[in-house]
Amino acid sequence: MRPSTHEWIVKAEGDYVMACREIRARKAPNYDGVCFHAQPCVEKYLKARLHADGVDFPKTHDLALLLDLTMPSEPDWELLRPAAETLTDYAVRVRYPGISADKQTAQEALSCCSLIRERARLSLNLPDEKKTGRAGQCTLPRAKPKRRTRK
Repeated sequence: MRPSTHEWIVKAEGDYVMACREIRARKAPNYDGVCFHAQPCVEKYLKARLHADGVDFPKTHDLALLLDLTMPSEPDWELLRPAAETLTDYAVRVRYPGISADKQTAQEALSCCSLIRERARLSLNLPDEKKTGRAGQCTLPRAKPKRRTRK
């Protein structure tokens, strides 16, 4: 793998970790931040995939456009289009007053992100997290354990 492709992956993982951290926050979670960081995570993974193939791509946040550019080498990624289109809106929409994400929206955004991220990682020959035991670590918040009260 080219070092510059690896840089795209490192940046994508930074966004993924940020989104995961926010969705798990117990005090004052920033659901807008989850949605926002899910989008550039996928954007950077798509750009990493294109970069690995030597495909030029424009400066864009439009995930559907980037997905179109991957079609020659990844035709089955057409199935990812609904997830990509959902995430594209979050590049800008939740960053400004007027629209805010709730927990359900943030969970949906992170699920879409995780789906595309997993496909991109496999395509880029990155470690399969299912085999390393890391799969799904950040995908959704864990249920809080119920406290037992003494009677």
